[in-house]
Amino acid sequence: MNKPILRVEDLTVTLTTRDGIAPVLDNVSFSLNAGESIGIVGESGCGKSMTALAIMGLLPQPVGNIASGRIWFGDEDMVAVSDARMREIRGNDISMIFQEPMTSLNPVYTIGEQIAEVLRRHQNMNRRQAMVRATELLDAVRVPDPARRVRDYPHQLSGGQRQRVMIAIALACEPRVLIADEPTTALDVTVQAQIFELLSDLQSNTGTAVIMITHDMGAIAEMSERMIVMYAGRKVEEGTVDDVLDNPRHPYTRGLIACVPHIQEVVTDQRQPLVEIEGIVPSLSEFGQNACLFASRCRHVTDQCLAARPPEAQVSLQHHAACWHAEKLS
Repeated sequence: MNKPILRVEDLTVTLTTRDGIAPVLDNVSFSLNAGESIGIVGESGCGKSMTALAIMGLLPQPVGNIASGRIWFGDEDMVAVSDARMREIRGNDISMIFQEPMTSLNPVYTIGEQIAEVLRRHQNMNRRQAMVRATELLDAVRVPDPARRVRDYPHQLSGGQRQRVMIAIALACEPRVLIADEPTTALDVTVQAQIFELLSDLQSNTGTAVIMITHDMGAIAEMSERMIVMYAGRKVEEGTVDDVLDNPRHPYTRGLIACVPHIQEVVTDQRQPLVEIEGIVPSLSEFGQNACLFASRCRHVTDQCLAARPPEAQVSLQHHAACWHAEKLS
């Protein structure tokens, strides 16, 4: 087993709201090995993106705060490092592809200038060297006619091309960890497939470890070796993709999988009504309660679920689920 390149240990992140302080991440722990792909899946508001922002040191200020826990990059605790050191790590050793490229790219600078900025800051290149490398990176992420596109502005590119530019920026310094936060949001299925293929090829060529954040179970199955299911700021299930998808042990995971339509039903014209998870995600004011936060939506709920937070039960060697009934749900 490779030594983890990234370890998140008992991470609790709070946000200051009008109703008080809420734990948007509640004792989350996981590790990432060098060259590995891990997926984080869950509904909107479950803490996926907040996990990524905490790792990157980009929590919204002044309302966001790491209340407890550690984020280890190798032997370095990124919770304790200085702002200057965090700026050295961010974009160089750990990079992130953000959800919406049109708001992440600066509209008044060319594509080439924005890629070159990363290279000049972290790789000590001069402007000419950085622009040459920017063109090479656009070619590597399969942007057509990169020598021309390097002089274009974000509004002159399609959504898929802008997302490729974001990937080029994230990979410019050959990071050891890449966080992809919903990298195919608002893209059509053909472009989504191209982006996934591109990320897979780039990872194979560079050996970069990838954290894929998404609500799409299909993307997780396509891109990841292990997966984490999050709900209301907590990790509720973790294991290899095959273990979790073939034998889910948390009712929430089962609900997510059941929501996915099956292609066979469409092909055979035997479509069944889509399953939905009844109820809604609890409000931030309810996060952190000493109970199972999924209890109000769960058909397996018992008094035990309402009285105490479920421990993380080991289902198999690499498969864990935080449910009082994990052993029964086989």
